[in-house]
Amino acid sequence: MANSINPQGSADFDWEALQLDGYTKVQRSEMSDRYEKTLTSINEKEVIQGTVAMLNKKEVIVNIGYKSEGVVAANEFRYNPDLKVGDTVDVYVECREDKTGQLIVSHRTARMHSAWIRVNDVLRSGEIITGFVKCRTKGGLIVDVFGIEAFLPGSQIDVKPIRDYDVYVGKNMEFKVVKINEEFRNVVVSHKALIEAELEEQKKQIISGLEKGQVLEGIVKNVTSYGVFIDLGGVDGLIHITDLSWGRVTHPEELLELDQKINVVILDFDDDKKRIALGLKQLQPHPWDSLDANLQVGDKVSGKVVVMADYGAFIEIAAGVEGLIHVSEMSWSQHLRSAQDFMNIGDTVEAVILTLDREERKMSLGIKQLMPDPWNDIEVKYSVGSKHKAKVRNFTNFGVFVELEEGVDGLIHISDLSWQKKIKHPSEFCKVGDEMEVVVLEIDRDNRRISLGHKQLEENPWDVFESTFAEGSVHSGTIIDMKDKSGIVSLPYGVEGICPSKHLRKEDGSNAKVEEVLDFKVIEFNKEAKKIVVSHTRTFEEGEDKPATPAKGGKKSAGSSTDQAVKAINQSSEKSTLGDLDALSALKEKMEKGE
Repeated sequence: MANSINPQGSADFDWEALQLDGYTKVQRSEMSDRYEKTLTSINEKEVIQGTVAMLNKKEVIVNIGYKSEGVVAANEFRYNPDLKVGDTVDVYVECREDKTGQLIVSHRTARMHSAWIRVNDVLRSGEIITGFVKCRTKGGLIVDVFGIEAFLPGSQIDVKPIRDYDVYVGKNMEFKVVKINEEFRNVVVSHKALIEAELEEQKKQIISGLEKGQVLEGIVKNVTSYGVFIDLGGVDGLIHITDLSWGRVTHPEELLELDQKINVVILDFDDDKKRIALGLKQLQPHPWDSLDANLQVGDKVSGKVVVMADYGAFIEIAAGVEGLIHVSEMSWSQHLRSAQDFMNIGDTVEAVILTLDREERKMSLGIKQLMPDPWNDIEVKYSVGSKHKAKVRNFTNFGVFVELEEGVDGLIHISDLSWQKKIKHPSEFCKVGDEMEVVVLEIDRDNRRISLGHKQLEENPWDVFESTFAEGSVHSGTIIDMKDKSGIVSLPYGVEGICPSKHLRKEDGSNAKVEEVLDFKVIEFNKEAKKIVVSHTRTFEEGEDKPATPAKGGKKSAGSSTDQAVKAINQSSEKSTLGDLDALSALKEKMEKGE
């Protein structure tokens, strides 16, 4: 069939001439040009406006006047929950046709492009904008502003400190753009700036009307260790810790808490009224004014230890009313001690009022007055001549201070320590903490002084030595030392004598030396000074001082002295202290044998 149509069989078939739609090629071209003119001319990588044609939970269909419509994910409009059909929105043309011929647009990208232009305009103009708080981050919040994630620092949320940032998440708030970093594409916004602007006028009004003594209502803004900051309505004032209460306050948080409303009184402010000192306790009457009018010196009171110091303790007997117990009023003892030895902070103690000054609001207390004064019956308990045991407390150059009991001290003068030893300093004789036996020598009740003795516990051996070493008697002795050109001679019974240099000459003309044993004649005896002066030279020199027969003379003198010594010993043999002396016991034995 020559006239049959077989398009697949001919590569040269003219489809345009077929005219299946009834239009010629020219007509079809004209209609195509006319259709193209009805479509919006768009370019890739540009922002254009479109209209929401349809929306569901997943997608938003946007008509931009192009031959195909754009499809945008619904989550790109999350910031705008009120989006509806017919709303005008910006979209960014990423691609006019993908592989399937679909138009690819993005609302988020469009917002980013336009947002940077707008935020810069807003920064310059100071315009107030609305943003969506997306989430919390370190130090603040992330806010969606025109599609840009901006940072809202915690300090810029409100004029007062914010402790819970989460309450703002998911909310729309008004902001001011305060900073833009183009390099890092960072935007910082502030909500506080809006509040401050509103409060500035209010602040001026408050400051202009401030007067000392004025009472205002405020809110606790911040609590520190040294005081509390109060918001007076855009103006901050400080209540120092000492102005919180008439009583002692360890930390302000004991009395006040954040966001608490309180009345305060203005105490002072600087010339610019930028630093305002407030008071809370001044709104309450002073505790001293309400102190019991019948309270007087001598009354007993009870209180709590609130402050400790080395010199004493402060006792709070009522809120804001304190008395000082000086350490000297804690014990009858005169020894220096610390108040911590008697009490601690928090202890409840009873005390006696010693002084009371209502005008100066001062009170001194004592606790030793609740105990009997050991000096009340001192003459009975420590009568003169009575013997006691005492504890060594400390030394001075002139004696030893000992404690007989708590509050009763006595002094042993250095001269009353020993009959025989020559003591230069009391530390040679005893140590601090040693227990000593003493004898009461004298009592001065008015000055609270007791004189004590230790050597008086024993018989004075110099009473015996007075007869034993009578002037003219001769004794064997050993030179133990040389001092100031004189010899120190060890005589019987542990007694030492002094031999001047001119009396050290021996019969052969030489001088006696240390460690030589020689006979010495007593040429001076002084019991009060405990001093014996002897001479070796006098034992052989001719003259009235030299006996006719040295040996016999020596024995006669010694014998006479012996009789006197034995008599003295017998008279005092009933005293137990005499027999306790080793040296005198030996002396007694030798004398009774007639040596």
